[in-house]
Amino acid sequence: MAEMGKGVTAGKIASNMQKKLTRAQEKVLQKLGKADETKDEQFEQCVQNFNKQLFEGSKLQKDLRTYLAAVKAMHEASKKLTECLQEVYEPDWPGRDDTNKIAENSDLLWTDFHQKLVDQALLTMDTYLGQFPDIKSRIAKRGRKLVDYDSARHHYESLQTAKKKDETKIAKPVSLLEKAAPQWCQGKLQAHLVAQTNLLRNQAEEELVKAQKVFEEMNIDLQEELPSLWNSRVGFYVNTFQSIAGLEENFHKEMSKLNQNMNDVLVNLDKVHATSTYPVKAQPSDSTKANKAPSSPPDGAPITSPETKAVNHEPEPSTLEAPGGGIPKSPSQLRKGPPVPPPPKLTPSKEMKQENIINLFDDNFVPEISVTTPSQSSLPAVVVETFPATVNGTVESGASSERADMPPGFLFKVQAMHDYAATDADELQLKAGDVVLVIPFDNPEEQDEGWLMGVKESDWLQHKELDQSRGVFPENFTERVQ
Repeated sequence: MAEMGKGVTAGKIASNMQKKLTRAQEKVLQKLGKADETKDEQFEQCVQNFNKQLFEGSKLQKDLRTYLAAVKAMHEASKKLTECLQEVYEPDWPGRDDTNKIAENSDLLWTDFHQKLVDQALLTMDTYLGQFPDIKSRIAKRGRKLVDYDSARHHYESLQTAKKKDETKIAKPVSLLEKAAPQWCQGKLQAHLVAQTNLLRNQAEEELVKAQKVFEEMNIDLQEELPSLWNSRVGFYVNTFQSIAGLEENFHKEMSKLNQNMNDVLVNLDKVHATSTYPVKAQPSDSTKANKAPSSPPDGAPITSPETKAVNHEPEPSTLEAPGGGIPKSPSQLRKGPPVPPPPKLTPSKEMKQENIINLFDDNFVPEISVTTPSQSSLPAVVVETFPATVNGTVESGASSERADMPPGFLFKVQAMHDYAATDADELQLKAGDVVLVIPFDNPEEQDEGWLMGVKESDWLQHKELDQSRGVFPENFTERVQ
């Protein structure tokens, strides 16, 4: 027999082609209803479970790879952030060695976390899914062998059913041969045809037995493996997610310690460079700074410079006479006084002359401030005269165009310098850095001195409504920015 390749002959190819044609013919007859198909509902349910399990496992593997990619990206981002901190940390600052050590430990912690996720989750996932392709091919092969079994069964049944017809077909040629063949030859010819028919029937029976045996062997193995594989999914999912949860718990616990150490280093740096005084420079040409109302530190008199004193309204003498040299509260402050912000951490400037630094603890110091009358309560409680700022020699007059998207009655912007926890339903909750759009009170008489009405800029830009977003807040927690 001619060779067609390694281990492949023309006879083998012809045999395979014949099997494919026979299977195709059998499937067509089954679909047309001319041939019955062997059904096994229990096995079909096992196949459905197998396909569902394979789909869920493949999705979990894909999501786990996405998770690992996110961990790696976060590692890189964290590494860049710590490198930036190391670059800006000056050599004479305390804690420089500590920050370098924390950065190294953080990098090692991220690397260890990623590697353990690969070892304990991803590789286990790959091993779990590695058994599915072989079983899937065996299920497909079982289906082909079932078609072969049905085809062999139908062929044998057709030979059994057509036994009498075959005998009739054998008798007809004999009657025709009587004219041409001698009498002694007719008996041999008939015996030959009968023997040939019996041979075909025997071959069909052998093929049926062989096909049935092959099919049943594969079917029994799969009937045992598929339910076992289906039940194994529970333990696998439990182990996988327990591993991920445990690794995350340990990682975040260790990372929390490093973050606490970093926080302690930065707090120490802040304490070392903190001081109790700072210089004030007046800049009349800057409308932003000139419009800011003077604020009061928690335990002393407000800080003022000679330059700002020149543009303030002179206060009434009665407003400065208070025990201890402090500023007395107005009746509205007694009714609802603004809270005291945390003390600022101030740093004096080396370029500032000594006379420009104000001693906060000098009992003879009397600040000059400006106050508003009750009729001005719709405006900010403290007013400072300002010089209009100029840009390229032109008075800055673009505020009207910038206020097109502002809430009705918008006055100016302030930025929170400290966190403020609201104590009433009508107050705003502030975080340091929040920008607030100041608006007038609906009823000016309801405004308490030291308090402003406003809406957070982020809330206004998102919702464009005031009913649920606006509220009052203490002015001395903020700084005017526009």
